[in-house]
Amino acid sequence: MILDQLSNATRYENCHPRFKAAFDFLKSHDLLNMPVGKIELDGKNLFVNILDFKGKDEENCRMETHRDYIDIQLPVNGCETMGWKAAADLQEVTAPYDTVKDIAFFADKATSKINVQAGQFAIFFPEDGHQPGIAPGKEYRKIIVKVKM
Repeated sequence: MILDQLSNATRYENCHPRFKAAFDFLKSHDLLNMPVGKIELDGKNLFVNILDFKGKDEENCRMETHRDYIDIQLPVNGCETMGWKAAADLQEVTAPYDTVKDIAFFADKATSKINVQAGQFAIFFPEDGHQPGIAPGKEYRKIIVKVKM
């Protein structure tokens, strides 16, 4: 898992061949005023989901993992708390891995929590269980970039 400012994104562009294109998109678009929806940057290899999001209480946010994609999550105009736990330590499966949606859900509690502010991003790799969306009662714009492994 990585947490940093979008202004430091160049430090991470070499971590994956598609990260530069992902960060170039995030830095060069008016993310707050773009329409909600999905934008394919490189077909299924790299795409962006733009969401108008309503945060939830922690107990209503599920821990999740992915196998085929890395998530780059960025709240555009709000703060979101995200839980983390090593995927290898997740024990309480509530929805087994779905190969079509590339997701599994767990009832495990996070071992760490991070506050991701507007202008920051969190990167979650397949080794990272993550519990996004903790922002009770808050409405904000959120971007999730999906990067194929």
